[in-house]
Amino acid sequence: WILLKLLFRNKPKLRVMGLFGCTHKTVAMGVPLINAIYEDNPNVGLYTLPLLVWHPMQLFIGTFLAPKLAGFVEKEQERLTSAKQGDKEEEQRRSTIKE
Repeated sequence: WILLKLLFRNKPKLRVMGLFGCTHKTVAMGVPLINAIYEDNPNVGLYTLPLLVWHPMQLFIGTFLAPKLAGFVEKEQERLTSAKQGDKEEEQRRSTIKE
C-alpha cells in the first residue's frame, strides 16, 4: 500500500486497483506454477491447498474492504480537486498582483 502511494500519489483509484490486483494474482500464478514444478508428485493437491483457501479468504476480506476503499477514493479525489482549485486561485492572485 505504501509503495502504491509512492507510485500513484495523485491517483487513488489506481492505488486501490493495485491493492486488489497485486494480491489476487496469487491463484492465477501460483496454481500453474505449483503444477509445473510438482506435476508428477501425488501430493500436488496438498501443495495447492493453501492457495485455494487463501483465494476465497481474499474475496471475503475484499468484500468488507471495498466500501471503505470506495470512501477513501472519494475523499482523496475531493482533496485533490480542492488542492487544484486552491493552486489555480493562488496562480490567478499572483498574476493579478503582477499586473
